[in-house]
Order: sequence, then structure tokens, then C-alpha cells
Amino acid sequence: MCLRAVRQIAVMMSFLFSRLSPIPFGMGCYSSLLALLLLSGCHEGAEMSAVFSSSDRQEILDQMAQQEAAWNRGDLEGFMSAYWKSDSLLFVGSRGPSYGWQTTLDNYKKSYSTPQEMGALTFEVQDLEPVGVDHAVMLGAWRLDRTGGLDTLSGWFSLVWARKNLKWVIVRDHSS
Repeated sequence: MCLRAVRQIAVMMSFLFSRLSPIPFGMGCYSSLLALLLLSGCHEGAEMSAVFSSSDRQEILDQMAQQEAAWNRGDLEGFMSAYWKSDSLLFVGSRGPSYGWQTTLDNYKKSYSTPQEMGALTFEVQDLEPVGVDHAVMLGAWRLDRTGGLDTLSGWFSLVWARKNLKWVIVRDHSS
């Protein structure tokens, strides 16, 4: 896995450096040098977990469990604690994209204003993959069991997680 990561970095650097002009000494040699330096830190059996540890994975999964619990007690602010508290947070739902933590919270409050509308939420994480040191992507399913004659809702989500200020937070959410 380490060798694959180094190759990906070298390819990305070659692409980026090929866009720079003029380039002294040829940037290809710099990306090769960087790849060699990175490889020197790799050894047989090195895994991506060297940059994305099992504790990182567990922290993200714990955040999902905390979100589920907060939703099920009617605590939308607690549910939103897993999201990046920024105007740059992107949420894409059935009504299209919207930006911002507060906007996302307000939309949840409008759509789920009663305990019956909120129902009982369950997540089923299908996949969680690291994308470098400070990012991960997640694919999963959600289900909202509701009472009072309201339909059960379900769908899929894809999340982009980022490590911000030493905490994993959702920076992009596409739920349908």
C-alpha cells in the first residue's frame, strides 16, 4: 500500500509540476527525489494505516454512533456536532446543494420539527476508506423508522471526512 501511495503522489506531483512554467532543472527530477525520500520511509508490510490508523477509523465510526444517538433523542445540535462548523460545509440532498453548518441545521429543523417526523435513525456504514492523512470517504445507508402514520424513509449517503483541529468532521455530505 505504501508503494502505491508513493506512486500516486509522484504522478500527482508530475502533473502539477508539468503545469508550471518555466521550470528550472526539470521538476520531474524533484518528484522522483520526493518519491525516493518517501520510499525510504516505507518498508515491507507498511500499510496505509501508517497515515490513517485504526484509532482514526474508530473515531469516525464513533462519531456516526453519536450522531445516531443524538438524532434518536431529538437532539439536532448534537447530531450536527459531527459536521464541520463552517460556512464551507457542503450538504447535497434531494433539494440540491446548500452550504454552511447553520443552514444545514436550519434545514434539518424545518424538515424534522416533531419527534414523529424525526423517527428512529439507523446508519449502516458500507465502506470507509482513507484518502491521505487527513481525509476519508464513507459510503453508507440510512433508515428513518417513523410512527404516527408517517412513511419509513431510507436512502444512501456519501461523506467526506476531514481532520480539522485534531477532530474528524464531515465536510461534505451527499444524502439521498
